[in-house]
Amino acid sequence: MADTRRWVWLGGIVLLCVFVFLLHSILTPFLVALLLAYLFDPVVDRLEKLGLSRTLGVVTVFALFTLIITALVLVLVPMLAKQLFRLYELAPQMLDWLQHTAMPWAQTKLGLSEGFWKFDKVKAAISEHMGQTTDIVGVVLSQATASSLALIGWLTNLVLIPVVAFYLLRDWDIMMAKIRGLLPRDSEERVVSLAAECHEVLGAFVRGQLLVMLALGIIYAAGLMAIGLELGLLIGLIAGLAAIVPYMGFVIGIGAALVAGLFQFGGDLYPMLGIVAVFMVGQALEGMVLTPLLVGDRIGLHPVAVIFAILAGGELFGFTGILLALPVAAVIMVLVRHVHVLYKDSDVYTGVEDPEL
Repeated sequence: MADTRRWVWLGGIVLLCVFVFLLHSILTPFLVALLLAYLFDPVVDRLEKLGLSRTLGVVTVFALFTLIITALVLVLVPMLAKQLFRLYELAPQMLDWLQHTAMPWAQTKLGLSEGFWKFDKVKAAISEHMGQTTDIVGVVLSQATASSLALIGWLTNLVLIPVVAFYLLRDWDIMMAKIRGLLPRDSEERVVSLAAECHEVLGAFVRGQLLVMLALGIIYAAGLMAIGLELGLLIGLIAGLAAIVPYMGFVIGIGAALVAGLFQFGGDLYPMLGIVAVFMVGQALEGMVLTPLLVGDRIGLHPVAVIFAILAGGELFGFTGILLALPVAAVIMVLVRHVHVLYKDSDVYTGVEDPEL
């Protein structure tokens, strides 16, 4: 009987993987909605404790979320559009500086042969590509409307996300209770314990790491803009997004900011020191305040594991795989941790056979 149950569980896992693989192209709105429901369920639970009904609590959360997103779009999108257009204007000048200043200096220092970089061909290709359009918004719209079916599908997904998220969030506790009721009675306690540990790890990562990324993006963008860096907002937000992998946001952000600062300020010492100070302060706050306070040490995912999970998920399932990668990796980590404990207690590891056998 025990062997039969193991095969049933294994078969269920295999069927789930096949299901995800076959339908990954349509799962994106449902996964995003599931993520939103998971993120906001604790907020709705707190509103219920304050006396609101579940439905009214969900409506309140959605209204606040919509207001925040609308405000961010109205404020950030015009600013980012200006900086993207400025980057588009500066790109040819940056290429010239790279060709006539940076690369000759590196070539002299490294003793490389003339024409080693073959930069003329690279620059010509980039310039030709950039010269195909002068309107970034036009490019986006032309790509979006290239296929009417693709545009309809994109709009459908956009509408589906809040609708599915609303119903998932409203019925979240009911669904969790029904799933628990379907568990085998003799395994319920163990499965619930594993699920609680997975929930702790996922909650620490999803909520905590997103808050860390948001905080770092604000710190970097505000600091760089205070220094006067023209592309400060763009670089700061990119660095915040890259902070999903430990230290990657710092490396990408300070590298891009130093290059932009070197080009804008012409090597002036004080602005360059200011850029370094912004990222050093951000890194210090991340290590000593943000991560311990918002995330803690419950995740345990090594940075290499995070990178591998994201790349593997994207390679196997595209954008859907990227959304699934880190939650699945966190759950696998919890299961591997328990398998490791069982292995340490087994006679395979200790070399001592069970006397009852």
